Amino acid sequence: MAKKVSKRKRPSKDDFLLKERFKVESEVFDRSTLLELSKLIGKGILETIENPISTGKEANVFRAKTPSGNYIAVKIYKMETTKFMRRKEYLEGDPRFKRFKRNEQGFVYAFAQKEHKNLEICAKAKVHAPKPLLQVKNILIMEFLGERGLPCTQLNVLGPESLSQLKSILLDMRRMYRAGLVHADLSEYNILVGPKPYLIDFGQGVVLHHPKVEEYLERDVKNIVKYFAKFGFRMDEEEALKYVKS
Repeated sequence: MAKKVSKRKRPSKDDFLLKERFKVESEVFDRSTLLELSKLIGKGILETIENPISTGKEANVFRAKTPSGNYIAVKIYKMETTKFMRRKEYLEGDPRFKRFKRNEQGFVYAFAQKEHKNLEICAKAKVHAPKPLLQVKNILIMEFLGERGLPCTQLNVLGPESLSQLKSILLDMRRMYRAGLVHADLSEYNILVGPKPYLIDFGQGVVLHHPKVEEYLERDVKNIVKYFAKFGFRMDEEEALKYVKS
């Protein structure tokens, strides 16, 4: 028996991509966020918000342009999420955030502010990470990492190429530690590959006064060393940790 052909018109590829983009944008472009973006455009800080660079459970990152034509990255934390409430240990143990509104909006704003402050520490310590430019409520504007408008790719996609990449990452972790900061969620998913590896996603980063800072640091080192070992680039975990803390 011949298979009956459906007369229903299949959506085109363009329709599908448009639907996916709308889905991504609707996750972060609520009324309050749109108002703040409009203010930034009015002040001449932004000119356009372009395509999404990355999407996550807590935030989406978009490529944007300034009025002078330079590319920048705009990270927008999602307002309708409970993920931040589950990660309150990163805030409540941080002496910089003793006072903030203990509701969902307060947590979101605090995480955006926290990432901005952490990136400022990285910039001063000469860590390979995006330079922070501005933070307003749930919006974080920072340096665009890439060339000719094309963003750098995550390490988990490309895979490591050499032991020198691991050494570069450990050196940046060492610089951060000396500056009083630990990433606290470092993995191959939070590293971009450029001329050097770049560390990203610092919202959960903690200062050395946090009660769990040593636990987080050991976990970061273990994650990175184990990942590189899968590709034959091996280093002793204890030696790597000792180097970072030296």
